[in-house]
Amino acid sequence: MITIHHLGHSQSERIVWLCEELAIPYALRHYTRDAVTRLSPPELKALHPLGAAPVIEDGDLLLAESAAIVEYLIVKHGEGRLKPGPEHPDYAQFLYWFHFANGNLQPALTRLLFVSRAQLPADHPVQATVQGRFDRVLAHVETRLGEVPYLAGAEFTAADIMSVFSLTTMRLFQPFDLAPWQNIRAYLQRIGARPAYRRALASSDPDLVPMLD
Repeated sequence: MITIHHLGHSQSERIVWLCEELAIPYALRHYTRDAVTRLSPPELKALHPLGAAPVIEDGDLLLAESAAIVEYLIVKHGEGRLKPGPEHPDYAQFLYWFHFANGNLQPALTRLLFVSRAQLPADHPVQATVQGRFDRVLAHVETRLGEVPYLAGAEFTAADIMSVFSLTTMRLFQPFDLAPWQNIRAYLQRIGARPAYRRALASSDPDLVPMLD
């Protein structure tokens, strides 16, 4: 059985959700953020040098990095489901959006968080540059979701699992308004209707009301 080391309100919700979607049995170990720093506790640091979640154990294997874990679980335990193969017409789009999550969406939001903590004036060039980049990233997602129901295309895939955290739970750390982004909001309602998503959040973060609008 897979053991998921889950830090509350973190990207490790992706792994719980994936396991629920693929019906992969798992045991969940919860970790709580430091009340002041909001960082990982020492127990997670003892597991992995970066002290970050997610981390999974599968027999003797200890694996970190959410994208690596998602790919590993799909191939090793999920019979390739939620990952279109090279023959699928949406294969290239799947690859793009799967990697877009940690390559553009989450980094743009993280940069905005750091700049916001610096409390720069609204007209400061760094603030404007970072905000502008994030707005362009959201506009790109918005356009895509006006064309197709899910990021890779017609079907729900692991690209969605990788992306939703940044549009929902990450807003606990860096709030942003989704009101201008109607396609994203409709997409999140589709996600929120998935039984596996609801089960995953109930299991990983029962105190969290899903931030779907």
